[in-house]
Amino acid sequence: MQSRRLLPGLLALALLLPVAAISAPATPAAPKPAAAKVRGAELPAWEQLNPEQRELLIAPLRERWNSSPQERVRMYEHAQRWKTLPPEERERARRGMRRFEDMSPAQREQARAIFHYTRDLPAEQRQAFRERWSKMTPEQRQQWLREHPAPAKKD
Repeated sequence: MQSRRLLPGLLALALLLPVAAISAPATPAAPKPAAAKVRGAELPAWEQLNPEQRELLIAPLRERWNSSPQERVRMYEHAQRWKTLPPEERERARRGMRRFEDMSPAQREQARAIFHYTRDLPAEQRQAFRERWSKMTPEQRQQWLREHPAPAKKD
């Protein structure tokens, strides 16, 4: 019975987190089983969820939407972009988000700074930056981060 109570929360988490990582870099991942499982129980398709489970999944998004009117355009644009992504790109985004979640706060700030700096660069300039970054010493990287801080977070 406890797994039935955990199921909706885990589904909500799985559905809401990928949007933030749409442009994260790819990393190799182990193959996954065909059906997602939680503690040995298969997770049903959306159509098989009961109204209470669906509400539990939708409620966090509704709360974010209602509490942040200034973010609605960004949220909507992310949803539109997500819908157009091919399955491989969606999986790449999910892996990037999982990697980001596993980082320490300092690593996250570093990743945010690098992402902010490189997000609008053409592909060849991003690659050149990655090559320069890999050759930097830890002190040079810290200096770069001081000169190019991550933008302030919006709450």
